[in-house]
Amino acid sequence: MTGMRTAKIMTGLAIAGALATPASAAAVTAELVVKNYADIALAKYQDSLTTAKALEDSVDALIADPSAETLQAAKDAWLASRVPYQQTEAYRFGNAIVDDWEGRVNAWPLDEGLIDYVDGSYGTESDENNLYAANVIANEKVTINGEEVDATEITPEFLSGTLHEADEVEANVATGYHAIEFLLWGQDLNGTGEGAGSRPWTDFSTSECTNGHCDRRAEYLSAAADLLVSDLEEMVANWEEGGDARKEVTADPTAGLSTILTGMGSLSYGELAGERMKLGLLLHDPEEEHDCFSDNTDKSHLYDAVGIRNVYLGSYERIDGSVVSGPSVSDLVSVKDADLDAELKAKLQTTLDAMTVMSERADTVEAYDQMIGEGNEEGNAVVQAAIDGLVDQTRSIERIVALLELDAIEFEGSDSLDAPGAVFQ
Repeated sequence: MTGMRTAKIMTGLAIAGALATPASAAAVTAELVVKNYADIALAKYQDSLTTAKALEDSVDALIADPSAETLQAAKDAWLASRVPYQQTEAYRFGNAIVDDWEGRVNAWPLDEGLIDYVDGSYGTESDENNLYAANVIANEKVTINGEEVDATEITPEFLSGTLHEADEVEANVATGYHAIEFLLWGQDLNGTGEGAGSRPWTDFSTSECTNGHCDRRAEYLSAAADLLVSDLEEMVANWEEGGDARKEVTADPTAGLSTILTGMGSLSYGELAGERMKLGLLLHDPEEEHDCFSDNTDKSHLYDAVGIRNVYLGSYERIDGSVVSGPSVSDLVSVKDADLDAELKAKLQTTLDAMTVMSERADTVEAYDQMIGEGNEEGNAVVQAAIDGLVDQTRSIERIVALLELDAIEFEGSDSLDAPGAVFQ
């Protein structure tokens, strides 16, 4: 199923790329480019909301009638929801409103012992996190910042206002896609071996309950799914006409171009190539895998790369197959330096080709966490090729910043790329 989605989006990108260039590139202005950028943001977040609502419905169905089939349907809905959402991540790093909000929906990694039962190998305490194994599903009282907190009712308000990043610890991720992912799949205890999480459907059954507290587990899952929907509704509103994010990026078109390129470069380099990929490859550590419970990491990385490309081309294929397209950064660059525009387009394609190879390998040979395993030379090389593509395209993005005479932009960095030795200290 995931492989089919990959093929579909790559085909759609070829079409979208063809539609991305207006009749007269010379007539393209920064104002038109940032407006189209905002229009695409709205479409992406609308699609993310639509798929989150489908996930919410599937969670409701699972809770109403727990079975292997309804659990799988909820997993499938979660996987589908990641496709449009990951394409929004190129809107991070430059847009402050998105950055301030993003931790509520896509924060990772998480200390899953905060939420639910974990395997004994997980341990019971951490020097960095007093709530490392708090297991709020099993306990109606938890201690936060030295005070006892009533967790009798697990509501969206409790998750977002009390539990998420409790004790000011970033690993206390109580909300968003990855909290839901953990509740659907459970821990992946396979290391760099074959297999994802394997939570039984009976964990949500009140009549055939396994691992205890099945009613509270269902309550937590329902609250997290509801909260994801409301958070995405908020972001959709931010990009609608008159929304704060749209107003901010379009108020000064030149600054808006800097925002666009900051997002592209920072996601390409420090975040995706560095923190999400190279760090795990250096450490050969599956705990550094982005979608670590579901083994969906290869798809998440692929759609991040797709998102970077469609921001540059000013074109996005929606989940219904329609295309939102208009004036783009590519158009501005092509007028000033057609060779540089062609260079970045080629590099974006090279990265997507490498990501597609990685994704197809995940579908046919081994999962991403196996690819980064120590001693897996072939798998390591496949991941490294995608990293190399991301780093290389960032160099061209830097040149575009200079070409457009924008103020200096500092892209996000990563020790894994800039000072690999520091990773092992």
